[in-house]
Amino acid sequence: MALLPFRPGASFQRRAAALWAAPAALAFWPAISLAAFWLGEAALITVSVVLPLAYFLSGGLRETPHVGRDAVSGLMQRPAFEKLTEVTFQSLHNTGHHSVVYYIALEDFDRVVERNGQAGADSIIQCTGERLLATLRADDYIGQMGDARFAICLNPVRRLDLETCIQTAARLQSALEDPFPLDGTTVHISAAIGFCQHARAPGTTSADWIAAAATALRAGQNSGPCAIRAYSDQMRRDAATRSSLLDDVAQALDCGQIKPWFQPQISTDTGQVTGFEALARWSHPTRGMIAPMEFLPAIEQANLLERLAEVMMYHAFTALKSWDNAGFRVPQVGVNFAGPELGNPQLVDKIKWEFDRFDLAPDRLAVEVLETVMAGAPADMVTRNINALRDLGCQIDLDDFGTGHASLTSIRRFSVSRIKIDRSFVKRADRDPEQQRMISAILTMAERLGVETLAEGVESVGEHVLLAQLGCNHVQGYGIARPMPFEQTLDWIANHNAKLEDVPQIMDGRSHR
Repeated sequence: MALLPFRPGASFQRRAAALWAAPAALAFWPAISLAAFWLGEAALITVSVVLPLAYFLSGGLRETPHVGRDAVSGLMQRPAFEKLTEVTFQSLHNTGHHSVVYYIALEDFDRVVERNGQAGADSIIQCTGERLLATLRADDYIGQMGDARFAICLNPVRRLDLETCIQTAARLQSALEDPFPLDGTTVHISAAIGFCQHARAPGTTSADWIAAAATALRAGQNSGPCAIRAYSDQMRRDAATRSSLLDDVAQALDCGQIKPWFQPQISTDTGQVTGFEALARWSHPTRGMIAPMEFLPAIEQANLLERLAEVMMYHAFTALKSWDNAGFRVPQVGVNFAGPELGNPQLVDKIKWEFDRFDLAPDRLAVEVLETVMAGAPADMVTRNINALRDLGCQIDLDDFGTGHASLTSIRRFSVSRIKIDRSFVKRADRDPEQQRMISAILTMAERLGVETLAEGVESVGEHVLLAQLGCNHVQGYGIARPMPFEQTLDWIANHNAKLEDVPQIMDGRSHR
């Protein structure tokens, strides 16, 4: 593994300058002068020449800015780090040397604080600072940019390629992921790192350089845990796109650009339609269709998740009435509700008003709640709203089951009507015995609890047949139909029902809901 060169000369010079300027060292200067006086005129002249010369050669006459340090970690505070990074940034243009800025974030640090208290978290931050200092050279700058965020500016070197930067990031990540000892136990922490080489910095200031490293960190965090990402121009363009979406999203919700597309759910017993899931889609006037993974973060950042839920519910109820008027039996439609919506004290009253407005029974709505939301829901407004909606008659679907940490107690506590098996368990289940065993275990548990099941992400006939044989109640996925705008659902239901008329029912007695 290639390592950044360690420069003992620069390190010695910096330590020597600090030693000469220290108050304890200055106390010896009069003593040395007095000794030289007693030894004679030649010794006194020698000391008078040698001491200033040594101080000059050690770099003691260079201006040393005051460096503010964090009280916990002992690292530079943000203003001091930014000031020294600015000095480095300017010097690189004159010397032609190279440097890099790293931005580091300890992941899920809020949970560390919750489990170990603030004192324990401070101990880990202090240890983190010590590990970073031990991993890097003495003349590299390290700053604390937040509670669990750090930045590093490497002292300039003659050569610094991308591979060396990645290897250095890996060393830093490895040092931080070693277990932290705390009160007789160990705490495991993961770290994400973004970095930007000086040559790739997008702007003309050190602030732009640091911001680019932070952008790379965010891109890595969006891709998954323990990521290492180098800054690229594409990240800048993506950030500009997200900023543009953030400006447009409120208008898109009000103007009807964001609407639900509907994906059918069918019974494995009869093949009949048992519902649709409403999935948000954005038809942008200039950019065309925008994927949910692009615009949903913008909606969340703009604090418009509740507004999105209102839009989705309105169009879902409108679709139910239209299907009823067309003579199609669609028992229910599923709408996703995130934590912010479920935490609204007025949620139940708003949904009651919508039921009255559209003259619909509460059991026509399936409230889909992510497993991660339900697992982390304390006994507060989220819990009360979920239970109140269940008491009202709504169906409660536990979405993406198997990806979070919802316990059996949570399933019972929230009176879950149906669990939706995540697509990660369904993929290639017809060819993978391990997948089949996992699905069988989930279905057995659901049967014992009296909870229905729906498998998401069914893409092949083989997966569909296997799930029916194992006893899964409902299926949904591209193998059945892709999400479609409401206008296409009418023809799809008609064609699907026509196919069912020619297929005899060979199983009976199980619920179609």
